Amino acid sequence: MTPESIEEVLLEHEEQCAKAVASFKKDLQKMRTGRASTSLLEGVMVDYYGARTALSHLGQVSVPEPRLIMVQVFDTGAVESIEKAIIGSDLGFNPSRDGNTLRINVPPLTEESRKEIVRHLHKAAEDIRISVRNHRRDANDSVKKMEKEGIVPKDDVKRSLDKIQKQTDDFIKAIDEMLEAKEEECMVV
Repeated sequence: MTPESIEEVLLEHEEQCAKAVASFKKDLQKMRTGRASTSLLEGVMVDYYGARTALSHLGQVSVPEPRLIMVQVFDTGAVESIEKAIIGSDLGFNPSRDGNTLRINVPPLTEESRKEIVRHLHKAAEDIRISVRNHRRDANDSVKKMEKEGIVPKDDVKRSLDKIQKQTDDFIKAIDEMLEAKEEECMVV
């Protein structure tokens, strides 16, 4: 291994942290706020002729109004299955059928449910922060191991540890900003 391996450790740390933050961002999009969003139905799986199929493959999901989600179903035979899947999901929605179209009214959240969502947001954010810190620990251990093996000089190790900490701080700051934005969105009535 050469000093380039420090760069590899830094790149790997950055990639792992970026993946964790991207995962958190995707989870935030799926979380319900007071507004309708197509991403609310992303995780809904439908029993379509014996196969578990994503709702997005069976119909076009749109949001024509802030409190309404519409699903234009491609196959008439799948309308009932999609309706059952939406009712069976933990979203609390009750769709109304109009031919091949399902209309889902998104009720406004109560103050209690908003606070519960915010609590859940904080827990999810802390889980991602822990993940980022674990990646930092692994990267630091790799750099220290290189120093112990005599591959990398002490001053390069110090610089690398500082870079790893800076990367970690940047990712945690991004997580906090996303959390704050989503929390603000949840608390708007």
